[in-house]
Amino acid sequence: MNTSDFYDRIETLVQWMVEAWHLVVFTGAGISTESGLPDFRGPDGLWTRRDKGLPPPKFDWLSAKPNQSHMAIVKLQDMKKLAFLISQNIDNLHLTSGINPEMLAELHGNMTKLRCRRCGYKCDSFPDLKRCPICKGELRTSVVNFGDPMPADEVEKAEWHSQHSDLFIVAGSSLVVYPAADMPRIAFQSGAKLVIINQGTTPLDGVCHLRFQESVGDVLIPAVTRLQEIIGS
Repeated sequence: MNTSDFYDRIETLVQWMVEAWHLVVFTGAGISTESGLPDFRGPDGLWTRRDKGLPPPKFDWLSAKPNQSHMAIVKLQDMKKLAFLISQNIDNLHLTSGINPEMLAELHGNMTKLRCRRCGYKCDSFPDLKRCPICKGELRTSVVNFGDPMPADEVEKAEWHSQHSDLFIVAGSSLVVYPAADMPRIAFQSGAKLVIINQGTTPLDGVCHLRFQESVGDVLIPAVTRLQEIIGS
């Protein structure tokens, strides 16, 4: 890594965050690797190991805790710099970290939540909870499986904030799972500065305004710390 170039990019990111009036962060599995959870396309990711004929890596969803990258996003929220957070993750770590649920769209669901198949009502998961208290429809896991549609209300909020963002930061996503990966493209086409932090290539590397191949923590933590020094908490 070119140290001088890295810090120059960090300073550019910080300046853009200072200037931003509608900052949106988009997270993928790469933000949770420091919590002990695997990513998908990384060197030891789920799909990488599958393609090599290897068993999936061992991990414990229930023991995972938010890491400093999650907390950096919470600091953005506390500084009134975060307009909205879009996540592909189902691990519940953003909510556990303290993100306001009204500022979060979990496009692939949440392993700790149930969703009504009829009206879309969402609630915490309990073993004996089978029917929606609103419409009596069937409650099932909110996790979106392959082939299932993403929750319409979450997608609508994510698209609106992507369209209205002036700074859009991708943190730990290879941007290959659609339609979730459309969000940064929508932001870019709407005129936002697009920043990608991911250890691996993405389809938008050629058009983004700022690119980090470093880990999410190596970028977000010092950038947010520097932002706090400039504008205060």
